[in-house]
This record gives sequence, structure tokens and C-alpha cells, in this order.
Amino acid sequence: MTDRPWLDASLPVDQRVELLLAEMTLEEKAGLFFQTMITMGPDGELADADPMFGLPSNREYVLDRRMNHFNLLGVAPTAGAIARWHNALQELAASTRLGIPVTISTDPRHSFTDNPGAAMLSGPFSQWPDTLGLAATRDAGLVERFGDIARQEYTAVGIRVALHPQVDLATEPRWSRQLQTFGEDAELSGKLGAAYIRGFQNGESFGPGAVSTMVKHFPGGGPQQDGEDPHFEYGREQVYPGGEFELHLKPFEDAFAAGVRQVMPYYGMPVGTEYEEVGFGFNKSVLTGLLRERYGFDGVVCTDWGLVTDAEIMGQPFPARAWGVEHLTREERMVKILDAGADQFGGEACPELLVALVEDGRITEDRVDASARRLLREKFALGLFENPYVDAEAADRIVGSDEFRAAGDAAQRAALTILSNRDAVLPFAPGVKLYVEGIDAETASAYGDVVATPAEADLAVLRLQAPYEQRGSGFESFFHAGSLDFAPETIAHVAEVAAAVPTVVDVFLDRPAILGPIVEAAHAVTGNWGASSAALLDVLSGAAEAKGRLPFDIPRSMAAVEASRPDVPFDTEDPLFRFGHGLTL
Repeated sequence: MTDRPWLDASLPVDQRVELLLAEMTLEEKAGLFFQTMITMGPDGELADADPMFGLPSNREYVLDRRMNHFNLLGVAPTAGAIARWHNALQELAASTRLGIPVTISTDPRHSFTDNPGAAMLSGPFSQWPDTLGLAATRDAGLVERFGDIARQEYTAVGIRVALHPQVDLATEPRWSRQLQTFGEDAELSGKLGAAYIRGFQNGESFGPGAVSTMVKHFPGGGPQQDGEDPHFEYGREQVYPGGEFELHLKPFEDAFAAGVRQVMPYYGMPVGTEYEEVGFGFNKSVLTGLLRERYGFDGVVCTDWGLVTDAEIMGQPFPARAWGVEHLTREERMVKILDAGADQFGGEACPELLVALVEDGRITEDRVDASARRLLREKFALGLFENPYVDAEAADRIVGSDEFRAAGDAAQRAALTILSNRDAVLPFAPGVKLYVEGIDAETASAYGDVVATPAEADLAVLRLQAPYEQRGSGFESFFHAGSLDFAPETIAHVAEVAAAVPTVVDVFLDRPAILGPIVEAAHAVTGNWGASSAALLDVLSGAAEAKGRLPFDIPRSMAAVEASRPDVPFDTEDPLFRFGHGLTL
């Protein structure tokens, strides 16, 4: 250990950081600054280059680019496979000159969502409602329990950083990213966001058993012009016509009080405020002025993905999200991000650029060291230098265990929200004749006799997706945006079925759909944010208690949405259902 004194776990973390930093070359320091997507081999082996996402091989990342922070992309077949891959990657890292361990992060992977820009399908992990569904439970204890279970499942496979929670306020009903938020209310979002963080970070005892959380998207990504998302140029502007910039900071204040370790700023650029009109990742008035100075935050700040380099995703060009600084070169963008106060470049893998900037005197090595200290401190605090490896056999026992799956199933039921129940068609009696759409017949047969047509049925249950406009293809298509109105043919179909038999419509409310025509046609309407068919039928039949409450308002019309102010919660005129609405049976 004498040649690697930083491995002495009896020393204070800050001393260990300084010992290691003193041994690092500029190239090794630069490697810390880049966190990007990585893939694993099909059965847990190291991965070769991935042409679909333009990713180099695992070996090139670690050995040639000296990188050691990665966001795992994609769904693995088993927990053991992830654990074996993680261990192989750590072995690769251990073979480097200083043996700095790898830190693996992930977007959410416990729900029903599959958007590579936001969340992953659960795969072997226990399956829970999306964050809006956690908000619909109103239960901080349940949310903390989720965080604790997710922490145990993540650490079992070697994932040590959660690129979440997302505490943006869903104040623009059209915005495509609200499914991973806690909804429209600042107080509830802060309370539940703090509970989520405590669960992941192992309460007050952050250390080797914890998962470090990265709260996002500072200073609040909800107030999007026309509800468009700043992953794309047409959504780059955040606007505050109601003067509510400060309100969007409140959930972050609660996250800081809960001890959150890392922060991600959003892509958007504020328009018409006191802050510079550039994307938040480039914004010194926000990252240094607000985050570092006003809030005293000294943790890691990692930009959202792809602020520096143009890329190609799924075979299509994807320009860097350099909003307000599109004219700058890659090097100039990098200088501006570091000057703003960020520590790490998300979605980037070009440490050679940072090395060249230091060698050219455009960035000082002291500035590099300031961020390197934060990044190394996190690795030491997580215990990665002492225990970089995980037990692959144990991972298969822990991840998706019966206990954890049961807890996720219970949360799915608790989140389901009954919005209307005309003529008390719910709960339905066991053994009724059921006509179903969007539910497999085998599952439905446990609750009644499944029939082929509405005319034969006693009750119909239809599952729908909240409407959205198809935008482009490939990556863009994962972001549900645009009008919240159901298509006329969807409304007509619901009305036709409901004319033949009492009908229940369940809607996946990843955005607050215009439900008026559906409520008018159907006998009962429910909302979910990720629920299995069995969870839904348990609630509809009364086998499980109906507990869910809306985490946002349901607007009356698109005209009301368009007239509302994007930064102001509960601002659509005369909503059909208000925040907190939910019936019991």
C-alpha cells in the first residue's frame, strides 16, 4: 500500500483525495470529467463498439480515454449479467496505472417507460409506477421505501449513481418530460423528492452502501415555451410570464436539505429573466451565482447529455444542445461550461479537448483540480476503492426478489386513480363477462369470463395511452409532445363500446390528457402512471383499495392549455379534475 497511500481507508477522505490527485497526470484528471453512455455485452462480457449509438468499445473508454464514469444504456436480461459486466469493467480499470475504479450510473430503470433519453424498462428489477405515480400515492414513506429497494437493487449490480430524481414542476401540461416528475405542486414535489433521496442515499448514513443521487434539472425544467422539450432546438426556451422562477427552485431546496450529492442542470435557456440567456449548463449566473453561492452547494455538477459535441443517434443527426452558444466551437463551449461552475460533461467522451485547453493555457490546472477533487471524493465516499466488485450470484437473488416485486406491485395499485364512476359501475363483481382491450385475456380471465365482443359483455375495460403528436422518428419519437386532444376516431370507438356495454377506460397519463370526451362517453375513467393489468383489475374489482390522487390538474381544453402560463402551476382555466382528485370505491 506504500506506493498507493490513498488506499489507506483509515485516512480522512479529503487527505486520500489529495494523495491521489498529486499522483495523477493531466490526462488522468481529464478522464474524470466525462460521463457518457456505455453498453454491456449480451451476457455480461465487455462490449465492443456500438454503431447505433456511436459508442466506442469498453476497452477504448477505460484504457485509451482514461474515463471512469459511465451511464449504463439498455436493458439487461438478468441482474447477474449486469454484475458480471460491472466486475469485468472494474478489472479493466484496476489494470490502469492508478487503478481508479469505475463509477456506474443509470437513468431510472424501475418503471414501465422505455425512452433512452429519460428512462429504461425495468427488466430484472422490481417494477414500480413512474415518478408521477409515486406522487399520486401522496405517501412519503412509500417513496422512501422505493428508494431504499432501488438502492439495494442498484448496489447489487454495481450501479452507484442515480441520474434522478427529477423534481422539475410539471407546470406546462404539454411538456414531454413530466412522467418522471412528482407533478405540479412544489410542496409535494419537494417532500417526496427528499424522501426519494433519503431512500437511495441510505438515510443519513451516506457511504459504501449508498447510491449517490443526481437531482435534476436545476433550476427547474418545467416552464417550457409551448411545452416543447429542449432536447430539440424548437424547445430551447424556458419562459416565466408569471414571474415564478423562484417557485421552481423550492423542490431543489428540499433536495439540498436532504443531502443530495449531485446536481444536473437542464438544457433550456431562460428568456426574459435576470439570468444570462444561455442553456443552464453554460450559465454562470445560475450554476455559480445560484447553486454554488446562494445555496452553498459543493457537490458534483454534471451537465445534461451532449452540450459540446454534435452526434448521430439512431442513424440521425443530433446537434449539440448548445442553446444560446451555438456559434461557439467545441473548445469554447467547454471553457464556458467549466467557467459556469460545472464539474463534469454529461454525454461527452473527448478528454483530449480538455487536455489541449489546459496545455494552451485557456483553462488552468487549478480549475481542473477543483472539479477533480469533487469527483474523486465521491468515489472514496462510496467505498469504491475498498470494494469495487459485486457478488453476481447475490445480485440474482436480490434484484427483483419476491419481496421487492410485491412492494412494486402494491405501489402500482396504490397509485391508480379513479377519476369518474358514473352509475357506480365500479367495483365490478367477480365472474362478470369482460370485454377487454389492452389487457391480455389470460390475466383478465382471473376476474371474469372474457368475451370477444362488447355485445356479449357485462363490462368493458379499455386501456389507452394519453394522446401525443408524432414528432419525427427515431430518438425524437420517444418524446410525447404536442396536442393533448384524443383523436376523433379514439373518442368514437370509446363511445361505440360504451353504447353497447358499461365501459371503463384506463388512461396512461404520462401527460394530463384532455379527458372530457372520454369521461362523457365512458361510465368510469381511471388514470395510471405505470400499472400492470392485474394491478388495474384488482383496483377496478375492489380487491385492492383505490387510493390514488391526481398529481396535476386535468385541463378542460387545449384552448385552456394554450392560454395558461408555463411557469405557473394550476393555471389552466376551469380544469376538468383538480390536483388531488381521486374517488374511493
